[in-house]
Amino acid sequence: MSDIPFVKDFDFAYGEPAQLSPLVRRVIANNPGPFTYTGSGAYLVGAQGRPSAVIDPGPDDDQHLDAIMTATGGAISHILITHTHHDHCGGARKLADRCGAPIYGFGPHPVDREAAADQALEEGGDTSFAPDHLIGDGAAIEGDGWTLYALHTPGHISNHLCFCLDAEKALFTGDHIMGWATTVIIPPAGHMGDYFNSLEKLLALDSAIYYPTHGAPIENPHRFVRAVRTHRRIRDGQIIEQLKNGKSEIPDMVAAMYRDIDKRLHGAAAMNVLAHLIRLVEDGVVAADGPAGLKSVYQLA
Repeated sequence: MSDIPFVKDFDFAYGEPAQLSPLVRRVIANNPGPFTYTGSGAYLVGAQGRPSAVIDPGPDDDQHLDAIMTATGGAISHILITHTHHDHCGGARKLADRCGAPIYGFGPHPVDREAAADQALEEGGDTSFAPDHLIGDGAAIEGDGWTLYALHTPGHISNHLCFCLDAEKALFTGDHIMGWATTVIIPPAGHMGDYFNSLEKLLALDSAIYYPTHGAPIENPHRFVRAVRTHRRIRDGQIIEQLKNGKSEIPDMVAAMYRDIDKRLHGAAAMNVLAHLIRLVEDGVVAADGPAGLKSVYQLA
């Protein structure tokens, strides 16, 4: 596969605020796992001692929310959500009740016929999430000494937002780009074609650093995004090669293509392969024996 410059080692302590830049601090929740890596990082945007925005307050974990309140002194003016998986927004309403800040997000969790797959393979969707303010692409959120701009980046999930802090050429990428692993895309709320388009939106920005919700900051981010894009294109090629070799069903492709990953992630890998196949079917490269799904039989068009 392509040479993605993953960043897997970084220093942190659960519940302890880390100063990452003049305007950015991070507090990491103690919820490590196969989809959260070391845990969910809540970003505090604003000069210390002044009201802050909290980006992705993380899970409904009182100890983590206590740490955020302690780090900010309760001076929180905005709560911003990248998307509606529990590990990003599960604690948002409880934090809002404690500090009085409104919650901003793209919208509620997408509910569809395959929501069960999302619940089983990711950290689960928060179907109760209801932002106080709906924001879309280009929305500006202004605070005390800072301004953030929303960037709609569907792909991982249809309601995903990144947030730009132009003052520091920083981008908070949620799960759209992570430094420790590639992003899981679970159809139908996740869509590979949308993901590719959203990567192009990131490449059009003049960002100097990315802050993903899980893992370390990403420096030289354009190089990283291009490597991720190449990785996805190579994955397309691998799937086409599997079809040429007579493997027409997703389980057989996963067994061949993901031999070296944690078997706990094979379900997610199957959804990733499905996401690639849906895009290839839409582009007319691959044909299915019906609507593209996990149990479909595929062949080259």
